[in-house]
Amino acid sequence: MQHDHGLTVTLQPHSPRLQVLVVAGDLDHHTAPRLRAALDELTLVSGAGLVIDLSGLTFCDSTGISLLVAAHQRAQDAGAAPALAGLDPDIANVFRIMGLDRLFSSYESREKAVAALQ
Repeated sequence: MQHDHGLTVTLQPHSPRLQVLVVAGDLDHHTAPRLRAALDELTLVSGAGLVIDLSGLTFCDSTGISLLVAAHQRAQDAGAAPALAGLDPDIANVFRIMGLDRLFSSYESREKAVAALQ
């Protein structure tokens, strides 16, 4: 199956201690470098929070999932609190099947994730 929706990644700093990364489109082996580059530019510090808003994500393959897991680990290693927001029900189901719902803090909306991390 070929996906050609592209991927946009937008950093929306919420506060000095909380960053929101908005990801929209298809996250796969072709587009993952865009998200990886955006994550590499983030400065994560102890006590900070990172919300990855996936409400616009339409597709996520294993490369995308691996990248999200790596982002979670990087945030945790820095002492920052990572959270996902707005997972599509089908993608959330894949996360549940893989047991990733036990790894990630996930919220139904960006607003709820931001509120939880403040």
